[in-house]
Amino acid sequence: MLRSVLAGMLVIVLFPATAEDKPNVIFIMADDQGSVDLGSYGATDLATPNTDALAARGVRFTQFYSAAPVCSPSRAGMLTGRWPVRAGVPGNCASRKGEKGALPPTEITMAEMFKSAGYATAHIGKWHIGYTPETLPLAQGFDHSFGHMGGCIDNYSHFFYWSGPNIHDLWRNGVEVHHDGEFFPDLMVREASQFMEGNREKPFFIYYAMNSPHYPYQGDAKWLEHFKDLPYPRNLYAAFVAAQDQRLGDLFATIDALGLREKTIIVFQSDNGHSTEERADFGGGSAGPYRGAKFSLFEGGIRLPAIISWPGRLPQNESRDQLAHACDWLPTLAELTGVEVPPVTLDGRSLVGVLSDSVAPSPHQGRALHWQVGEGPKADWAVREGDWKLIGRSRDTGAGDRLPPLENLLFNLAEDPGEKNDLASKHPDQVKRLRELHEKHLD
Repeated sequence: MLRSVLAGMLVIVLFPATAEDKPNVIFIMADDQGSVDLGSYGATDLATPNTDALAARGVRFTQFYSAAPVCSPSRAGMLTGRWPVRAGVPGNCASRKGEKGALPPTEITMAEMFKSAGYATAHIGKWHIGYTPETLPLAQGFDHSFGHMGGCIDNYSHFFYWSGPNIHDLWRNGVEVHHDGEFFPDLMVREASQFMEGNREKPFFIYYAMNSPHYPYQGDAKWLEHFKDLPYPRNLYAAFVAAQDQRLGDLFATIDALGLREKTIIVFQSDNGHSTEERADFGGGSAGPYRGAKFSLFEGGIRLPAIISWPGRLPQNESRDQLAHACDWLPTLAELTGVEVPPVTLDGRSLVGVLSDSVAPSPHQGRALHWQVGEGPKADWAVREGDWKLIGRSRDTGAGDRLPPLENLLFNLAEDPGEKNDLASKHPDQVKRLRELHEKHLD
């Protein structure tokens, strides 16, 4: 790393790691964590000291977008660096055996990228992008896998509890295992710690996909007591977020105890916005100033917390306002670690220039960002280019989970980040241009 001063400003120039000094990578994915639901993102009623400390030791993005407003396509986009529709995951995948929907085995995942470069690879936590032998983690580039393959589980019984009879869903390397009564976040920390201890002499990649704060809200008794005066259901959500943060503190403590902090890149992001579903007590999370929530292509469904930390190699306690997207992580981590990107069309762009220079242009400057959930004429979709965002079709789930979809809404996010003022009738030229970008994108 080279530091220099240009025009009175500190500039950090990053050089890729050498083959002999490849860093570890831990990618932490929260589940249904709201747009502003960290202290470092402005929340004043939550307890997230460990995640906030990660932000203090790294770079925090303020205009970061997930690949989709719902679980499976969001994860598919992140793991492949490709728009979810291009990656073959336009909607949620199977949550139990026999159901359809999976990330195609032909797609190249981040795990396969790192494994080909000599990394030990582990999936720990949630999967939800395939439930057949050829689409499970061990067939998608992971040496080790522990967690649930469906959309969510009860954190103590480890049962998936709808779509028919309750189904136990906890697996280690394809074999069903039982840890009755043990808190799943604790099991994740233990599994990750053992993997790091066993692979500390070689570079490793861990995809640490949490089952929190996704419903069911199951915070520890001490956190439920701590937040008892918050209004319902914020109190339940806050307790579960605090339980999540406590276990992340345990994970970070293991990294430090092994002497690996300076050798480890840690990424944190939420997969989509907070849930307003009945199973989530109709809310609890917050999108702050943004409109929408999970399932919505309004900002509250896709504009999320995202942090990257690598002490000694990346800036610390800084923020970046440039546009960034979950598909960007694969090429960014490839450049930082010095591994080769997969030989496929990537939609993500490396953020290394933005990380090293706070005034560098976004790699998405002059190009559009696209979102789509579903296929055909009833698909939800949106496109953003510069400050303009067109919502072709989407629901405002922040106002209620079962409201009908809205169509053809145009917003200027620089002037109206809360998406309150539809400008479609005033700027039909922008609507036409963005719609054409979407149609070209589909082609």
